[in-house]
Amino acid sequence: MSSSRFFSWALKAYLLVFFVYLFLPLVIMAAATFNESRFPTITPWTGTTLQWFSALWADGGMWNSLINSLMVAVGVLCLALPIGIASALFLTTVDGRGKSFIYALILSPLLTPGVIIGISTLIFWRGWGLNGGIALTVIAQSAFIAAYVMLMVTARLQRFDRTLEQAALDLGASQWQVFQRVLLPYLKPAILSAAVLAFLQSLENYNTTLFVAGYDTTLTIYIASKVRTGLTPAVNALALLMILFTVGLAMIYEFKRRREAARRLG
Repeated sequence: MSSSRFFSWALKAYLLVFFVYLFLPLVIMAAATFNESRFPTITPWTGTTLQWFSALWADGGMWNSLINSLMVAVGVLCLALPIGIASALFLTTVDGRGKSFIYALILSPLLTPGVIIGISTLIFWRGWGLNGGIALTVIAQSAFIAAYVMLMVTARLQRFDRTLEQAALDLGASQWQVFQRVLLPYLKPAILSAAVLAFLQSLENYNTTLFVAGYDTTLTIYIASKVRTGLTPAVNALALLMILFTVGLAMIYEFKRRREAARRLG
């Protein structure tokens, strides 16, 4: 066997192992949703049932925690996106040693453990009368999620041709018009990607949220408490619905993208 064929087969084997490693736990989790066992497992298989979807529908605490998580995620989008975009735009205008310092300062929350961010946020804002809840959770999560937004927008800005801005200004456009009609359309893919990442980072965060949520329990905290008190496959049912919803959105987006590409070619 030639070296090229060997590497080709090795790459295929690696990809197979990688995708099995990645998706097999999701398949097992989805299958456990239909097992009659009150524990989220597929062994032993005690029978096929749909009762855990009914149990999920009747679990008011889980739905309340999911609503809280969605509210926090939307709040993080409204706060972290403008901060991250503004930070990226500001960094592109700074030169010299100050740029490295500001860059490191903005990225520092990513290097800080979430526990420390949660505790420090609670201690600081408690002095201002904010003792926990959805608002404080949004503030705490935005402290580090804004850095993700900044990184993604900065990466896009590094490929931006600044002469386009100068050309628009020479033609009489204002600074706001340049931003709205030249820079913002160019940054749109990065902003959309950053928004999705920020939303998902907020939805799955646990370490920081645990210290600042107060009585407003989020989904991750609720599931963690269920692990201690007795987890049922109703959680698997929720996870399965979320996976199907995510895959459905991805398919709709891909369908629209291909239709628009075909329209341009046609």
